[in-house]
Amino acid sequence: MHPSKALHESKSTKLSGKKIILGVTGSIAAVESVKLARELLRHGAEVIPVMTPSACRIIHPDAMEFATSVKPIVELTGAVEHVSYCGEVPDRADLLLIAPATANTISKIAQGIDDTTVTTFATTALGTGIPIQIVPAMHGSMYNNPLVRKNLKVLEEQRDAVEIIGPRMEEHKAKIAETEEIVARVIRRLWKGDLAEKRVLVVAGSTAEPVDEFRTITNKSTGKMGIELAQSAFMRGAEVTLWYGQSPSQPPTYIYTERFQSVNDLLNKLSFIDFDVTIVCAAISDYTPERQEGKIPSGQDVLTLNLKPTPKVLAAIREADQRTFLVGFKAEYDVSEQQLIKKAAGRQEQYNLDMMVANDLKDVSEDRNYIYILHKDGKKREAEGKKAELAEIIFDEIEKKILNSKS
Repeated sequence: MHPSKALHESKSTKLSGKKIILGVTGSIAAVESVKLARELLRHGAEVIPVMTPSACRIIHPDAMEFATSVKPIVELTGAVEHVSYCGEVPDRADLLLIAPATANTISKIAQGIDDTTVTTFATTALGTGIPIQIVPAMHGSMYNNPLVRKNLKVLEEQRDAVEIIGPRMEEHKAKIAETEEIVARVIRRLWKGDLAEKRVLVVAGSTAEPVDEFRTITNKSTGKMGIELAQSAFMRGAEVTLWYGQSPSQPPTYIYTERFQSVNDLLNKLSFIDFDVTIVCAAISDYTPERQEGKIPSGQDVLTLNLKPTPKVLAAIREADQRTFLVGFKAEYDVSEQQLIKKAAGRQEQYNLDMMVANDLKDVSEDRNYIYILHKDGKKREAEGKKAELAEIIFDEIEKKILNSKS
């Protein structure tokens, strides 16, 4: 068995049964192509590498064969490879992903020129309606060339056929998008798309309530569950907004993120709230101290803080947006299953939540959790797994309820 086969579906089955042509062109970013190919395999894709002569000078075809178990197409032969994979044929490719794409390749595709393996595959894919994702990578001066920008615009106007991913502008360079983003956008294009045209808000991370100008009271939330939920919604096709608090985990750059600090910050955002689905998994403070001016002097034997209850964010969201499918989270510590369910159900009824996710913090490890999903109609589902797996289960339950409400 080829070593790459051991990677297949090791992360998910989101791309299982999907055939992806990976076009590699002559940017130095071609060195990232092995990593990209193997990540696609981990989600179940079949990857067929196609390389230009310039790409072969940067990364050897053997490296791509090692990555994918498929011998790269480095020239077109009598087998008419571009037609057999991208033509009007059975079992053709599902996607042409060109990563990295040079200014040369981008401009040629925009003008219908096909004098390399990759550009010929692109011409054929455009002619048959196979979607194309293009990931630019070049020096910043090339990316800013008005003619290159014009050609990018030509391709962007083919919205149903072509998607431009990135680039990252750093160090005067238009660097290739991160592998994580490329894979997420491939999944978004090819996976179920059951949340397409839905606007989803995820509120995650922890609040930090100010004590004085320098100190805050916060908690140990990692924010990881919220990040996984935001990524899941994105990959299902939703327009995602992440409101993200004070947590060590960094959200993906491709998810639109607004930061908040305190409960008051969250409440100030609610005048703009209008989403199809709202998920609040943030660790929100129940109490806030009376803020003191300046900095409280250090060295005191005893420091007393006066705490007052904070407004309930879930109640405020429901009042601000009556129609959103509202999901809350309820965490307790070391309680019985019956106690946990009772408290979560009570909170769900109190705030008129469509769904509640409950868990006991003693069952939480770094990346695993055991949850109860409570629906408004009294139905319950239990699930255990990694946070990414639980995020998918949660959205499966949301999607079923949204569909049922329309039928």
